[in-house]
Amino acid sequence: MQASKVKADQKISTEFIEEVRNRLSEQRSVRRTLPDQGRLHIDRNLPFLCVYRRPSAGNDRGTGELITGEASYLLASGASRFRRDNSLMVKAIVEALSLKPGAFLIIEVWASEDPISIIDADNSRTAPSFRIHVPPGRPAVETIESMKSALGRIVVSKNRAKVSSEYSTRPWPKDLPALMSAQDLVKYNCYLIGVEISPIYREPESGELFPVVHTRIQRGLSIAIKQGAFEFSKKQTTIKPANYKALGRRAVVKAVWEVDQQLAVISQEIDFLLLVTPLNIEQSFRKFIRSRFEKEPVFYYRPVGFEPSVLKRKLYAIPFDRIEDPTLSSIFIDKLVELELKLSMIRDRNTRNFFFGSMQLYGEIDGELMSLAKRILNQLPPHSREAAGSKKVNAKYFAERARKEIELYRKILPEIPSRVVIRDDITGLMVSRGNLLIGARVKIPDTRMEALIQHEVGTHVLTYINGMNQPFQQLYCGLAGSDELQEGIAVLSEYLVGGLSAPRFRLLAGRVIAAGMLIEGASFRDTFKVLYQGYGFSQRTSYIITSRIYRSGGFTKDAIYLRGFVNLLDYIRNGGDLETLFVGKISMEDIPVIKELQIRKVLKPSLLVPGYLHDKEAITRVSDLKKGELIFNLI
Repeated sequence: MQASKVKADQKISTEFIEEVRNRLSEQRSVRRTLPDQGRLHIDRNLPFLCVYRRPSAGNDRGTGELITGEASYLLASGASRFRRDNSLMVKAIVEALSLKPGAFLIIEVWASEDPISIIDADNSRTAPSFRIHVPPGRPAVETIESMKSALGRIVVSKNRAKVSSEYSTRPWPKDLPALMSAQDLVKYNCYLIGVEISPIYREPESGELFPVVHTRIQRGLSIAIKQGAFEFSKKQTTIKPANYKALGRRAVVKAVWEVDQQLAVISQEIDFLLLVTPLNIEQSFRKFIRSRFEKEPVFYYRPVGFEPSVLKRKLYAIPFDRIEDPTLSSIFIDKLVELELKLSMIRDRNTRNFFFGSMQLYGEIDGELMSLAKRILNQLPPHSREAAGSKKVNAKYFAERARKEIELYRKILPEIPSRVVIRDDITGLMVSRGNLLIGARVKIPDTRMEALIQHEVGTHVLTYINGMNQPFQQLYCGLAGSDELQEGIAVLSEYLVGGLSAPRFRLLAGRVIAAGMLIEGASFRDTFKVLYQGYGFSQRTSYIITSRIYRSGGFTKDAIYLRGFVNLLDYIRNGGDLETLFVGKISMEDIPVIKELQIRKVLKPSLLVPGYLHDKEAITRVSDLKKGELIFNLI
């Protein structure tokens, strides 16, 4: 709703208020600019409104922004000349929105003028503190308790929030009048709750914001508001939302689409895996063998077709601060950090700094994962082979099988753009921008073919396609940290189609060992020899594992295959559902956010799911995993 904006020096007219009332009565959204940096946003009919009135004097930076991620909010000027208009506006909103549910809730938020007054004496000023003000005659008890509980879970700088409540005949900011008269509150069955906040999110003297603290407070307050409104809806109204997350925003402002688009352009320009993968694996392997494993290989890489510093400038020019929704903001900012790190790594190829970037991107290898990798290698025979009598298929044959799998998805979604391409400049298999790339010299045991089809097409290609059919492009570009869950799902798919063989399991474990040796400072030669002579891998397999780990200066990504698989097994054992994981390229940490956005109807259900999820044997295997099947019994 763009028309009829109110200029900053104007008052709010009767016609303007009537237009708002009419739109809400017709169940239409409202998004209006109001005087003195005010704003009204109601993206659908909901039985609550968050309110912030900006003080006419003093610096109250950051407080109003605490509620701009909500589905229904009013930012208004507290100046005396607007007070009557504000009351008329709120009354019109309540009148329009309270009729159907039978009750309405107003939550007004303000910053304490004396922060210390609402902080316990034994606490520091960095502790988040809240005081809930409730009128004595009309307390919504369940709502208040729900909000108190949620606010109490906020933690800043290891300090848990202090929350108190008090009955007050004035549950609104000092020096401001009531938004509605007592008679109108009764008439419309409207309840008031005031939330006074200690403004630890800004510097007391200058008013400068502390962004990390502000974001933490905003997220926690947002959850408390929705949980309180959820309890209110269940107890006081005819509206019965299925979940408190269903009360979140559905309308997405233009700034979100702009940020998503700009991030996607930069993501697509960085073909990260191709840029950090050597071109001469086969040639370097032959030279390494001829040198009797003594001369470390020299790798050559594709030229970088962009200037990393230029893309970084574009990245930091993206207007992230204009995103109001804290849930979406966190997703996009995490992606910014990941892209900035990848750009630095591309700039630092073949230096020690590349390795340090890899450690930041993919994390440490903990003792538990390393111990599991060693147990796998020690307990499974070092000369395990694929099923006896299995034949090997070439790249052309595998490509045709992959194209047939994609055609099955095209029956559901004809416009799928993904292609299968055989290339001379890669070894093995790789999915890039939704396309399956196959090394021209690839030879695959036919007993492993179905497992690899589901690994590459049923996971990486499919999630790319599903992501393309979501409103946010980040779902196909890949949210921050998505690689680990992607590879975990891909390995799981191999198991569910009966193709997780002992050699494959040993390979995943060998990658963890090699990454651990890289981290400990071992040379390429030493790592190769440990894999070849110590754990019984073939010369070629040992070399491929080592070259993948030592490429570009040290790349620990391959350790996430086993770690992602282990974490995914824990997720399944704890009752996690699989279909949510195919919505796009997401991380394990994103799952609650994705579910929230689906409940809010910001994201759509997945269009495609792998066919094996409906296979009887796969269903049985999933059931076994839920019962706690041990990892060594999966082979």
